[in-house]
Amino acid sequence: MAVEIRTNGVKPVRNTFGHLARRFGDKPATRYQEIAYDVQPEVNLHYKPLWDPDGEIYDRRRTVVTMRDWYALKDPRQFYYGSYTTTRAKQQDALDRQLDFAEKRDLLRLLPDEVRESIVFALLPLRHYEWGANMSNCHVAAYGYGTAVTQAAIMVTTDRLGMAQHLSRIGLLLDGNTGESLSIGRSLWIDEPLWQGLRREVEALFVTRDWFEVLVAQNLAADGLVYPLFYQQFDQHVAARAGSALSSLTDYLLRWYEETAKWVDATIKTAAAENPENRERISQWFRNWRDRMAQALRPLSQSLLGDASEQALAAVLAQLDARAAKLGLTV
Repeated sequence: MAVEIRTNGVKPVRNTFGHLARRFGDKPATRYQEIAYDVQPEVNLHYKPLWDPDGEIYDRRRTVVTMRDWYALKDPRQFYYGSYTTTRAKQQDALDRQLDFAEKRDLLRLLPDEVRESIVFALLPLRHYEWGANMSNCHVAAYGYGTAVTQAAIMVTTDRLGMAQHLSRIGLLLDGNTGESLSIGRSLWIDEPLWQGLRREVEALFVTRDWFEVLVAQNLAADGLVYPLFYQQFDQHVAARAGSALSSLTDYLLRWYEETAKWVDATIKTAAAENPENRERISQWFRNWRDRMAQALRPLSQSLLGDASEQALAAVLAQLDARAAKLGLTV
């Protein structure tokens, strides 16, 4: 008995969802396109939000920035839930190995007392800065328009809590897991005069209504000064006095900042290029918050870096201005 095997090809009626076909053509879509584009409802929202009866649940008017297509603000990393969690899980495994290495060899506890005290003073209050950044990006995720922006912002909120936890673990390595350094960091954030300028600006963002202004202020202006100042300039200052033990633990913070900056820069550059009004307004926001954050950080820089503080802060400001200029902003 002869068995004849035949294969038949079945051509699909269509290759992707209708809303993606209208945007990209009838071809297979990437996972990022499926989860990011045109997912947010735009019509038939049924009811007004009780907390904002003059607006819709999703409302373009919650920022003065205007876009013909809000989905032009795509994430160049193309993060969606699956790719984001996979990437962060791998990074967390590597980070855990670094922390275990530092703990087993007491790399931080063996530092001179004055160096450990300066690290506690400089880094542990930043746990609360990260919590503030979490709140700011929650505001962007809640009131932003278009899934391309809001899903990236909500991922950043989770990242910021992770940054706070990472700083907490550095504190525990410094105090031998007693938690004393965490209490000191909280007291510094609340009571230390040198920290009140930064705390004031972080809390000012809590009452800033325009979500795009919050995005610019927190993720470009504030982070663009805080991360290089503390994790580059201060880290180098510590390394020159006591070696690179701290650098091995703050390296991840810088790498996360550089990765997230790709999304921040792409979003701001695209919005600024949309029309002259956007560029002017975003530039004003950037200059205002850059100057406010620089003023808040100046006494901290002087306390931590001494005679090198003005040069360090000037270098950080020049780096941030050069970055903003590349985005098309007037600095």
